[in-house]
Amino acid sequence: MRISVQEAPFELGAESDAFAEGVAGAGAVVTFTGVVRDADQGGLAAMEIEHYPGMTEKALTAIAEEAMKRWSLADALVIHRHGRLAPGERIMMVATAARHRKNAFEAAEYLMDYLKSRAPFWKKEILAGGGSDWVAAKDADEDALKRW
Repeated sequence: MRISVQEAPFELGAESDAFAEGVAGAGAVVTFTGVVRDADQGGLAAMEIEHYPGMTEKALTAIAEEAMKRWSLADALVIHRHGRLAPGERIMMVATAARHRKNAFEAAEYLMDYLKSRAPFWKKEILAGGGSDWVAAKDADEDALKRW
């Protein structure tokens, strides 16, 4: 299991390949990558993501360990960036490996739902026209957590 909270971009192909090659006995590997989205088509200049070092890694480790046990994963990977990111940049990646695809998919969804709603990151949208807004929690993201 690997957790990385980093400012630097990550190489999706290299991370996926390294994860898949390091997993023994798994019949399924699932990956998901989140990208900074400009919902207003040109209205977003950047996304600033803040976190508390140490606290964030501890929280992500705990939830990844829960996923490992709950879905009998062979391995899990969580990468989440912080700092200033432009629209289209990769913000996070989750990878899970399990003997069966259902476990790998469900564990990946669980981790993504947690990252979206409960992980200790604070996001601020920097608007192209000037100004900024903190990103508020969405009801749909909270609802997604209820199924777990």
